[in-house]
Amino acid sequence: MSTRHVLLGLLVGGPSHGYDLKRRHDEHFPQARPLAYGQVYTTLQRLVRDGLAEVEGTDSDGGPERTLYRLTEDGSREVATWAGQVTPPAPFVTNEIFAKVVVAILTDGDPAAHLLAQRAAHMERMRELTALKTAPGADLATVLSADYALNHLDADLRWMTTTQARLTTLTVEVERA
Repeated sequence: MSTRHVLLGLLVGGPSHGYDLKRRHDEHFPQARPLAYGQVYTTLQRLVRDGLAEVEGTDSDGGPERTLYRLTEDGSREVATWAGQVTPPAPFVTNEIFAKVVVAILTDGDPAAHLLAQRAAHMERMRELTALKTAPGADLATVLSADYALNHLDADLRWMTTTQARLTTLTVEVERA
């Protein structure tokens, strides 16, 4: 996920302080890794440097001085272009589960046991996500992100089932190599 573009998208709603942008990010993307404040402010500085955002002013509201950032026309165009682009599917498998199964086969480990344990972990996470999205008062961002994660976990489970069925053949192929 592009922090740069997400912050630009959050600025579309109007000028904001870095603290508010971080809070809104974490609210709108509840299943994503929370942004660190340092990452927010570093990204904002780059957006200003690149002419995509600008400092509208500062205020203190009785506390420390806070900088207010706003989107520029260039920033508005950039976020609109980014949001309208199709994200290409990943060209390579980079999943750690896949790598661990392959290594288990190559090292005479127990890939079946690993798949079984991984399946249990996935099922537990799916139960957590289902409870989260069906909780009274669950907001749209929570439901959408939980659905996204659930579908990815389901795809992993289907891959694990297929791989489990092929383990004997895969192990024999590795032994012959």
